[in-house]
Amino acid sequence: MEDLKKKLQEEIAALETELRIELPKEILKARAHGDLSENAEYHAAKERQSWVSARLGQLANRLREISMIDMSKIPHDRVGLGSTVTVLDVMKDEQIKYKLVTSEDVDVSKGLISTSSPIGRGLLGKQVGDSVKIQIPGGTREMEIVELITIHQQS
Repeated sequence: MEDLKKKLQEEIAALETELRIELPKEILKARAHGDLSENAEYHAAKERQSWVSARLGQLANRLREISMIDMSKIPHDRVGLGSTVTVLDVMKDEQIKYKLVTSEDVDVSKGLISTSSPIGRGLLGKQVGDSVKIQIPGGTREMEIVELITIHQQS
């Protein structure tokens, strides 16, 4: 969780520097070229300024949400945020390992899935030995939880 907070804070700092220092310079320089109605540099800088401002708002909201996560509410014996779960895909008879992460850290190729993804939602609150049927875009998958390491056991 702390790594994610740090990553968000670093992106916020970089965007604030761009918004408050770099973009105003670019806008001033573009304005010096004269007619603003056909000034591509000016319009590009203004668009970037709008995007950066909106992104800063999103990041600030996300940082607030993450700061409010109560670690004591994440279960010690069931799948929750930060859990590493090994499941047996019953149809394929193969084991797959997933780690449930926030949306910022998703990397499906590394088994990092969001708690809000179909598989993540299906696994939340389950224990070793539980079987779950998960509706995914390709159909339904049946999985049995064979191993669970919660965020508390990893710390």
